[in-house]
Amino acid sequence: MLERYYPQNWPVSYEGLIHTAIALGVATFLALALHWIVFKLLGRVTRASASRVDDTLVAKVRKPMRWAMIAFGISIAAENDALIGDGWDTLIRYLMPAVIGWVAFSFVKGLAAGYEAQLAVTGEEVLHRGYRTRIAILSRTARVAIVIITISLIMVNIPGVRDVGTTMLASAGLAALAVGAAAQPALKSLIAGLQMALTQPLRIGDLVKVDGQAGRVEEIRMSFVTVRTWDERVMVVPTSRFLDQSFENWSRVSEKLTGPVMLHLDPAAEVDPIREEFERFVTAHPLWDGRNLALLMTEAYPESIELRLSMSADTIGDLFTLRCEAREHMVAWLRKNQPGALIRHRLEVEAANQRAMGN
Repeated sequence: MLERYYPQNWPVSYEGLIHTAIALGVATFLALALHWIVFKLLGRVTRASASRVDDTLVAKVRKPMRWAMIAFGISIAAENDALIGDGWDTLIRYLMPAVIGWVAFSFVKGLAAGYEAQLAVTGEEVLHRGYRTRIAILSRTARVAIVIITISLIMVNIPGVRDVGTTMLASAGLAALAVGAAAQPALKSLIAGLQMALTQPLRIGDLVKVDGQAGRVEEIRMSFVTVRTWDERVMVVPTSRFLDQSFENWSRVSEKLTGPVMLHLDPAAEVDPIREEFERFVTAHPLWDGRNLALLMTEAYPESIELRLSMSADTIGDLFTLRCEAREHMVAWLRKNQPGALIRHRLEVEAANQRAMGN
């Protein structure tokens, strides 16, 4: 009966196929059972821990470790079954680097996500930005390196690719020059990204001003940084721009800043009443943090004077709101109490006509 399905010269018997299928099934079952037991125990350990890093890490590596254990179980079965070993020895050369790379990639990703989750519930906001920036850049660098190494190990096992690599070794000097010239932008971006992680001239969440535009740093990558402005536009700035040129970081140490409101008034304006009203308004305002408050005449011109009204707040957003409300209040107060202090550049047509008629 079996001769209809298997020719006479078929090297594998029906019993051998059954033995192979049983061996594969048992190896897979034992690998899955071991995986379930190990991660069940790890789940209990992580639940008892107060840290969120281990929970996220275990969740990220669960799936790739399942396949890694299955591959390990089949490798053990291949040692005892010739039929499995014949095909598995060839497949494992490509599969093993891929599985190990997947596990390493998930481990780095889970570690980074765990630390970010831990930072979300502990610590100071400004300190968080530095840690999040280091985690984002270093984890991304590690993941890129893992992908490159994994692909390289897989390609080395391909005979054609290995032969090409052997041939290219004869002209290694020219190849190195060509690769170095072609990869110069990529290497520059990689070095800039690592330097950004170590020196941290800016961090994720910082409020920066670049090319006359202010916004929050949303993402820091190897080659570019994204900055979202107040009107929800996204600026894409090369990473090297922040290392080669100057920029303003308004929240490098703290978001507590002092901001000015400039008033240009007539030289006949009485400064003391203006200073009293300004101090009265700001001290009663809920956004003022009590640190800085001053009104100074910074310039005096023949036709105007310049008053700088400085105030402080806990956050940059509160400071912007406080400045806008102080500016609006002081202009309204001047219009009502010192109208002569406001500079006018209008042609008094009616007064001029009356004077002409009187003459």
